[in-house]
Amino acid sequence: MTNPEASRPVVFGVDARHPGQPALAWAADEAVRRRAPLRMVHAESPFRLGLGGFDGVVSRKSGCSPGEEALDEAVAFATGRHPGLDVAAFLLEGAPAQVLCRQSEEAQLVVLGSRRLNRLEEFLSGGSVAVPVSAQAACAVVVVLEPEDAVCRSPYLVVGADGSRASEAAVDYAFETAAVRGADLHALWVWEPTLLDSADEVLALQKCRRLLFETMAERAERHPDVTVSRQVVRGHPVEELARASEHALAVVVGRRGRGGFTGMRLGSVPHGLLHRAHCPVVTVPTSGRH
Repeated sequence: MTNPEASRPVVFGVDARHPGQPALAWAADEAVRRRAPLRMVHAESPFRLGLGGFDGVVSRKSGCSPGEEALDEAVAFATGRHPGLDVAAFLLEGAPAQVLCRQSEEAQLVVLGSRRLNRLEEFLSGGSVAVPVSAQAACAVVVVLEPEDAVCRSPYLVVGADGSRASEAAVDYAFETAAVRGADLHALWVWEPTLLDSADEVLALQKCRRLLFETMAERAERHPDVTVSRQVVRGHPVEELARASEHALAVVVGRRGRGGFTGMRLGSVPHGLLHRAHCPVVTVPTSGRH
């Protein structure tokens, strides 16, 4: 019986200014693991391309633009890394973040590279796509923070859990990905007391441990080949998840921001991890495919 999800592509956002080979390697490897096609996408404004009309595929017969060169190099890298991989390349009109979000509607995963912009650079950079795509994509988004050296990483994923619908979607995705990769899974629940919190810390941590166990138990039964560890800590979620990510293959978190600017729509924890994590950051939408 075929898996309909496997026909959905892994989409990789090609940046002509910053090729991002670590991110491209992640995308190609993930496509092979998922037995999915790999779709390379580079987007440019129609004003830059000197073209009008609706957003769509741009003819690649007119010359060799930086975007075309970047696509050709990306295809060569991916097929050289995995001969036989089903790869397609598209030069599209439109703002990169908007184009990639539209591509996400028929993808099972979007993979992006990041140059680790600080928050001011991110705000001032018109070309920054990691935050808006992570905030609005219809599927999970992986942001590979450069430089990335996956060779030295331990075979486990970290997932942030807190009992919310967003974190449950992240836990589901983390189990599925760990199973595909043959990796272990480390679930981290961070209890962050507020200034007005009068709860007994020992009792609060015990409650968190119980909730974490309940969150993981049923999913662990569905994925018996995934070795799971659980930990509850006191602290700030971004700081603790970033610390836990130091040697991980990836850190997985849910998206639960609401309205406002893209960073607010993304949520403070995944947004913070895009600046602080030591490994790729996977953001999973609460609803839709993941």
